[in-house]
Amino acid sequence: MTALVDRHGLAPQPSRATRFTAMVVVASPFVRETLARSLRSLGAAEVVEAGSLAEARVRGRGSAARDLCVVDGSLPDGSGIALMAELRALGWSRGLVLSSVEDPYTVRAALSAGVRAFLVTPSATSQRASSTGDLPGHNRLRPGRASGAEGLSGREVEVLQLVSGGQSNKDIGEALGLSALTVKSHLARIARKLGTGDRAEMVVVAMRAGVVV
Repeated sequence: MTALVDRHGLAPQPSRATRFTAMVVVASPFVRETLARSLRSLGAAEVVEAGSLAEARVRGRGSAARDLCVVDGSLPDGSGIALMAELRALGWSRGLVLSSVEDPYTVRAALSAGVRAFLVTPSATSQRASSTGDLPGHNRLRPGRASGAEGLSGREVEVLQLVSGGQSNKDIGEALGLSALTVKSHLARIARKLGTGDRAEMVVVAMRAGVVV
């Protein structure tokens, strides 16, 4: 973000004209506070913080000014991409999604939700085999997980994230810009890979494998 405002090698100098209100929705307190601090240094007059989808819905409505929202694509209680569509409807016109999923379908879903920028975190590749795991709040690929879950595509993971949030096929389709038939096809492929067609069992298997958090 600094590179966007840094000029001639000088540190950004916030002015009253560039002051804005931002919201950071990330599960990890450490990551959330770090992002909030960075946004303040870039000119944010106020940074609203939330650690979950439910909390973001409440705080997103409570803020008078709604300029920029930074959301983790994977939240404890649902999809950050789906949340971005809701926040956009509330007036948060500029959104940035942080994701550990490198998948064109995921990026397209984010853009369909009105996201202006999509940032893939380095933890998705450089720290995958590390014993410390990914950054807090992001999906982890744990050793020994089920081979079926390992074969899930980025799009199928996004569908499962929304299923874990209790959303219907219609809601999932609207959130990801898909038809209900396409969502049904994704669920059928997920069922074959995970060995169960029960939605609750799908989520449980995916959570145990570390695909859905």
